[in-house]
Order: sequence, then C-alpha cells, then structure tokens
Amino acid sequence: MDTKTVAVIGAGAMGLGIAQVSAVAGYNVVLNDIYQQSLEKALAAIGSSLSKMAAKGKLSEADKDAAIGRIKTTTDLAEACKDADILVECVFEDLKLKKEMFAKFEQFCKPSAILGTNTSAIPVTEIASATSRGDKVIGIHFMNPVPLMKGVEVIRGQLTSDETMDITLKYLENIGKESCIAVDFAGFIVSRLLDVLMNEAVKMVQEGNDPKEIDKAMKLCCGHPMGPCTLLDLVGAEIAMHGMETMERDFGDRYKPHPLLKKRVLAGLLGQKTGKGFYEY
Repeated sequence: MDTKTVAVIGAGAMGLGIAQVSAVAGYNVVLNDIYQQSLEKALAAIGSSLSKMAAKGKLSEADKDAAIGRIKTTTDLAEACKDADILVECVFEDLKLKKEMFAKFEQFCKPSAILGTNTSAIPVTEIASATSRGDKVIGIHFMNPVPLMKGVEVIRGQLTSDETMDITLKYLENIGKESCIAVDFAGFIVSRLLDVLMNEAVKMVQEGNDPKEIDKAMKLCCGHPMGPCTLLDLVGAEIAMHGMETMERDFGDRYKPHPLLKKRVLAGLLGQKTGKGFYEY
C-alpha cells in the first residue's frame, strides 16, 4: 500500500508531535480533536517547534513552511478518517474510550486503512476487539517528546497481519524513527519497566527522600539521562497511574500504584502539563 495520508486522532502533546514528524517526512496529515481550541494550540506548538529547528539549521524555511502546509485540522472525526492510509489514535488512556473510538474508526475509515494506537500500556488485542479488522490494528507507541525521541514501540496484536506490520515499520522508518518490537502484554516493554521505576520513586518520596536527590542519584550513579521524578513530571502522573492499574489488573498486586501517586493525580499534581508535579514549571 502506498501510504500518503496520516490521520492523528487527539491533538495533545503526543498527537501534535506525531503530526509534526509525519508532515516533515512528507506525509499529508489530518489532525483531529473534539476541541477547536486544542487544534489551534497544537498548530501553534508545531509552528514554534519547526521554527526552532529552522533557526538551528536542522530544517530550511521552505521545508518548514511545506510541512506546516501539509497539516490540516478538523473537529469532524469522519472527515479526519475518510482518506487515512494510517491512523494513529492518541486519546486518553482508557480502554472503554479507546474501544469506542476504534468502533468509529471501523465505520469511518476505508477498509485498507491501518488503525494504530499510541497506547502506552493497554494490550492492543483488547483495543482491536472493538472492530472486525483485527488484522489492521497495531500498537504504535511513540515516546515523549515525539520529535526528539528516536525509538517507537511496535506491538503486534493477536490478529495483526504481516502486511500491517510491514507498512507500519516502513512508515516509522520514513519519519526517522527506529522500531522496537514488543509482545502484546500490558505495559509492553517501556511502560512495564518505567512505570514500576516511577512508582517506586513515589514510594521513596513518601518515605522521606527528596525528589531532587532521587533524580541526582539515578543520573550520576546509574547513567540515566533524567531521574524518575523528572520523568514522571514529563510523562504525567495520571498516565503512569493508569499504566500501573492496567498492569495490576493483568499481573497482580506487585504492580499496584502507590497511594501517594493516586493522591497526586487527584490533587492535579500531574507534572509539566499542569505546571506542578514534583517540580514547578
């Protein structure tokens, strides 16, 4: 299949990043969100990001303008889906919502369209069960921030076809990413390891450790590029909590989110997206 158009459903941090890298690589992009304001903010963020790249000589002004010109936005889901060769869903990390969305994708997308999910922890086969196109459904888990992070987890569901896998891998190669193939169990590779690390860091804060010292120790003693408290603020506390809940459901109490993590989510201390987590932004 000749992939020309990428639909991105959800214009948050992940969605706008996927739209940006796809447009820079030459794909026509349709970015969808239920809120017009979110789409306007996303376009502004993409424009700012590309301008910084152009200022650093990583992108010419002409290529920057061309990339922006390839991105169309719409609040109409059917309009966003109708021409998509590859769709990447980036809605809230909730199984019920994702299944509702995939049922709509089946209705609105052409039969040949690949239906990708950017879920960080929910098994792809569960999401695919909402459609009769399990062969077209695949996990495409980008990392945040999308333009900077090289790796993407690719998760094959029980029914994902070889063709879907091959087209997805080629798309990721074309946008400059390297694929990491993960097995379809809750959390896959990245979230299964990182969410546990971040959850343990929350537990250590509860025990009296300073977040700055935890981060410093992991950077200086273990060579991590950033500490787990900083990482949790970047990812979002609610994303980590939902990931842990999904893994707890499948693997048992050893993946139970710490009570302090839940309290921080209830208090709105999500990290960068709310301006305050373990640190202020």
